[in-house]
Amino acid sequence: MISRTFPKIMYGGDYNPEQFPKEIWDEDMRLFQLAGIDIATVNVFSWALNQPDEETYEFGWLDEVMNKLHENGMYACLGTGTAAHPAWMARKHPDILTVTTDGKKRKFGRRHNSCPNSPTFRHYAEALVRKLAERYKGHPALLLWHVNNEIGIRCYCDNCENAFREWLKSRYGTLERLNEAWYTRFWGHTYYDWEDIVLPSALSEGLSGGNSDQTAFQGMTLDYYRFNSDSWLACYRMEYNAIKSFIPDAVVTTNFQGNGTYKPLDYFKWAPYLDIVALDIYPENQTPESYMALRYDLMRGLKDGAPFMLMEQTPSVLNWKTVNPAKRPGVMRLRSYQAVARGADSVMFFQLRRSLGAYEKFHGAVIDHAGHEHTRVFKECTELGQELKQLGNQLLDARVKSKVGILFDWDNWWAVELGGGPSAHLKYVDHIQKYYDAFYDNHIQVDFIHVETDLTPYELVVAPVLYMVKPGYAEKLEQYVKNGGTFLTTFYSGVANENDLVTAGGYPGELRELLGIWVEELDALHPDQKNKLVLEMNLGELQGTYECGLLCEVVHSEGAEIVASFGSDYYAGSPALTRNRFGQGEAWYAATDPSRTFLQQWVKYLCASKGITSLLEAPKDVEIIQRHKDELLFTFVLNHSDQVHKIHVGTREQLELLSGTTVSGEVELLPKSVAIFQQMKEAETCGSAPA
Repeated sequence: MISRTFPKIMYGGDYNPEQFPKEIWDEDMRLFQLAGIDIATVNVFSWALNQPDEETYEFGWLDEVMNKLHENGMYACLGTGTAAHPAWMARKHPDILTVTTDGKKRKFGRRHNSCPNSPTFRHYAEALVRKLAERYKGHPALLLWHVNNEIGIRCYCDNCENAFREWLKSRYGTLERLNEAWYTRFWGHTYYDWEDIVLPSALSEGLSGGNSDQTAFQGMTLDYYRFNSDSWLACYRMEYNAIKSFIPDAVVTTNFQGNGTYKPLDYFKWAPYLDIVALDIYPENQTPESYMALRYDLMRGLKDGAPFMLMEQTPSVLNWKTVNPAKRPGVMRLRSYQAVARGADSVMFFQLRRSLGAYEKFHGAVIDHAGHEHTRVFKECTELGQELKQLGNQLLDARVKSKVGILFDWDNWWAVELGGGPSAHLKYVDHIQKYYDAFYDNHIQVDFIHVETDLTPYELVVAPVLYMVKPGYAEKLEQYVKNGGTFLTTFYSGVANENDLVTAGGYPGELRELLGIWVEELDALHPDQKNKLVLEMNLGELQGTYECGLLCEVVHSEGAEIVASFGSDYYAGSPALTRNRFGQGEAWYAATDPSRTFLQQWVKYLCASKGITSLLEAPKDVEIIQRHKDELLFTFVLNHSDQVHKIHVGTREQLELLSGTTVSGEVELLPKSVAIFQQMKEAETCGSAPA
């Protein structure tokens, strides 16, 4: 696999030597070696330096940097530099500049200000990348390529509008099919010519004063979101192919932003064209550990379990929040190992040396403004660097194996939140996180899956808020459950098709037979309103009454067993939780948003019924995850708390990789500590604690 081309878990980050005098570069090399840094991402924002005009390319400074990295035993992650176009390009070719949703053409400034459908942008970007690939194709420092940077701005210019029409022609073929898909007879919106179609913006279909994503025609906006994601993917692939034309075996990626759940880009569609997935993540001090865990698991799921890169995190402080506190001692190390535990084959930072000016001058770095090694942050980075060097290549390409799959679908996310639904408080990712947390709290690892994923490896498939059912997916779920699988979904599911057209015949549409229910009404509750979910039978430790809210649906059973009912309002006594026996398996439906306490116990019950148990018995603030490689099993134990915990790791002797000691039985975990236990596999338990 790609990550096995790495010599070890790579350790480093973004390096911008062009911002500093050359006299500092040698000192940087000394400090990098001291800290165990072995990879530097360079040339990310250097287009202006590399190309001062249309015809001139100047790479002398980059030659020096690449050579210096190699001479000091380091690798380069070479950026293509296309994330910020030069000022001269904006002045001479204004078509390169983006247009906002309210029709304002931006001027030169900031970054991510290039239109993905500008012929000028694509021409100059491809030419630059070809120059870079040709020049550095044989350089010994080059390990991988970093295309653009945190891609994803939306543009509403004329170039995009014309390209959108062509994209629609390819998707629908005829205006008749498009009119049907968009339901254009509503408000007399029938299109008679492709030129009639304009982008869904604040100037056309935008609602709420043009300040939100909500539009009058959700199907149209949904297609624009798909088009925008595809447009940027085309730009990425243009650079990808330019590199591959000179270096066929190059490792090429780009860094995903938005902490992994970035709404504008459908990362599952991008994943096949990334040789390895890379993530930037910037949690705050108070961010729950399960928040990061979900994003790491999602990155791993993009390529069906393949390891990914932690491309950016801060070693200390952020700089863009209202308040930017320092990471407490031990937290950077602990969170770095959390990423490794969940599939990362690199630990990298933004940035290696702190900038002296402009927007990110107070963003954290390995080398602070003090410029020496005598800082707490540098010492912590050095300790981690030495540990990663000690681990070597043992963990590279190790996989996480799970028996639970959670469906994540960008199209569904977009459709759920495009407006016109029961509640603006319904947020797709929040509900994915809530169900994920229930497994996390039970120390049960999960995979994130997409609609094309083979479901047979999973005992339990969870699809919260499956509003959109794509063609063939209902049949796929039915076959999965018939063959013995357990499926769980929730309120506001099975409502619409891939064009966001409601499925006629009653909710949950194509899922109705599988779930054995009919949903008559949806009642939206205000955030301070609650109902009760009353158990009709015991489910393990679940019994009695639990709080619920957000949405309550009026459900009629069509063969499904009523497990719990609503406790109040006009639908009191009607089904709130159902189970439908279907073939050899069963399908569950939650017609409301239950409390976290209920979800945790419900998930525990469902997993136990499928023989899925906790990896280890441990407190909630101790995180457990396993990676498998060849015949070895690596169990990561991370104590996120500020207190000592004791856990039992099994009776078999195991090697703790960081200390080099052999342990068994009860072990003590210091606050903010990490342990990695290695042992030989006995069986493919995938969720059972080591014996």
